[in-house]
Amino acid sequence: MGFLDRELRQVRTKIIPNIRRENLQNEILANVEHGARVFTDNANAYEHITRDRFIHEMVNKAESYVRGQVHVNGIENFWSCLKRTLKGTYIAVEPFHLSRYCDEQIFRFENRATKDNPLNDSDRFVYALSKIVGKRLTYAELTGKEGETPF
Repeated sequence: MGFLDRELRQVRTKIIPNIRRENLQNEILANVEHGARVFTDNANAYEHITRDRFIHEMVNKAESYVRGQVHVNGIENFWSCLKRTLKGTYIAVEPFHLSRYCDEQIFRFENRATKDNPLNDSDRFVYALSKIVGKRLTYAELTGKEGETPF
């Protein structure tokens, strides 16, 4: 599941067990500020989101993709980039690591060069390195085999 804050140009994702209405709406309630404008497609799971808490508008993609400011094109763009990366760059993706692939794509998406964000490759590289200083990921942690004997 993903959220895009259009003003901050930030994406947040969360791996959820299924896309039932209760799960999606609970995540929306937990992650979206009271009074925010929420734009979704017209999936049944988004119907009847707490109307007194949000300004909720839906776009029916069978009719049109955009209705003024009401659209989900930004988050759809993010999912498209993630899917291309998973299908084209990586050979196999373990569900255990899916959140890490999402985090990588969030970094790419939020730090891509745009007219408002003229970062170049070296700027992004330096920024990425600054985020890993003092952090360590062992092979055992990466593979989910922490605490096991190596043989």
